[in-house]
Amino acid sequence: MSQSTYTSKFSAFLSLIRQAIRGSDHDYTQGSIRTAIVLLAIPMILELSLESVFAVVDIFFVGKLGPNAIATVGLTELAITIVYSVAIGLSTAATAVVARRTGEKDPDGAAHAGMQSLLIALLVTVVTSTCGILFAPDILRIMGAQPDVVKEGAIFTRIMLGGSLVIILLFLINGIFRGAGDAAMAMRSLWVASALNILLCPTLINGYGPFPELGLKGAAIATTIGRGMGVIYQCYHLFQGKGLIKIRWRHFKWDRPVIKTLVEVAWPATLQFVIQSGSWIALGILVAKTGGTDATAGYQVAIRNIVFFILPAWGLSNAAATMVGQNLGAKQPGRAEQSVVLTTKYNAVFMAAVMLLFLFFASPIISIFTHVPEVHYFGVQSLQIIGAGYIFYGIGMVMMQSLNGAGDTRTPTRINFVGFWLFQIPFAWFLAKGLNMGPTGAFIAVPVAETFIALAAWYYFRKGKWKEVVV
Repeated sequence: MSQSTYTSKFSAFLSLIRQAIRGSDHDYTQGSIRTAIVLLAIPMILELSLESVFAVVDIFFVGKLGPNAIATVGLTELAITIVYSVAIGLSTAATAVVARRTGEKDPDGAAHAGMQSLLIALLVTVVTSTCGILFAPDILRIMGAQPDVVKEGAIFTRIMLGGSLVIILLFLINGIFRGAGDAAMAMRSLWVASALNILLCPTLINGYGPFPELGLKGAAIATTIGRGMGVIYQCYHLFQGKGLIKIRWRHFKWDRPVIKTLVEVAWPATLQFVIQSGSWIALGILVAKTGGTDATAGYQVAIRNIVFFILPAWGLSNAAATMVGQNLGAKQPGRAEQSVVLTTKYNAVFMAAVMLLFLFFASPIISIFTHVPEVHYFGVQSLQIIGAGYIFYGIGMVMMQSLNGAGDTRTPTRINFVGFWLFQIPFAWFLAKGLNMGPTGAFIAVPVAETFIALAAWYYFRKGKWKEVVV
């Protein structure tokens, strides 16, 4: 191949990346599948990459406040995963239904479904916010926190859970954008939220200029403000009517059949992630009870780094979900399947590279965040053990999101229930308590269970029943 041909191909790829970041109307049911995946995946990866950067920056600054602060943030994040589960469940339903209507060339139906999902979200957040504000200390105690951690961290937990409205809306509205194929808008909204988080977090924790030193409380306020501004940005573009989704006042009228469809897709998706979150909560409690605060702190530092690399892979998985939904709507199940297979290959290669990074460079990575010997030890150990299963995480994520994108949220829910609750939790408990392996046993259970889940998801995807789901 000549130099000019290489130059031409490289220029074409750069042009494609610019188009993906800029955002434009594109029919994902026609033309090159590789091009469609790039146009969707690039903004989705960049969207979640900055979110993952914030997760690491957050723990970096909080880490300066000591092990109790790290443990508080980690345990709160585990508890708040229930809120994330509701948010992801509603977002999954919105993406599946909006993508299906978009593939059917019914933009008005897509906008209507999106608004109905917002009505559901507003009702749900009343419950989650109220529980978080009233029961924050009790939630930390249930999570296994020591008394001094509860005393120091209750305000952080109360603010974070009390602000669950912005968490759910941020996820949900981005799900609407993704379903419509407007991945660039979803990217920019999360950039706004994450950039503000990164700027405000050290400012409010340490106190700069006119801002008082708020410590751990400042971290929670910064996060909530950042997400809130991201939601305002989303709403501005969602309601101005210039994008792919054009909102009209009639879309706000309660529509029982559409609500019913959304709930039928959303509740298994929510349960799916509640199951997964519940398993991580159980592991967090197990680590806290068998290893104490140092093990919890080290584990949470490792988890933040694991999330840093999982979120971009999640972006690829979201691209597959949109491709599946839109192409099923366009009555092209073969193209939907080809999209998933190609996305899986890309994700597996990326995750293999991350796995090698964690296996060989865990110690210097953890050293960036803590130099406390005991915390560092557990952080390195958990990063290496959990990171060993990264290839299977990547495969499983694409398979599960593809099933969700088709509206088949029940199959992933069953897989998660068996994989996490009937296998991972008992297996972790057996290793940690039965064999006296302590936190190490909990760490080992993660890649073993995730491998099983990935293989099960691949099996059900290949059976092809997801192609027949109607939403």
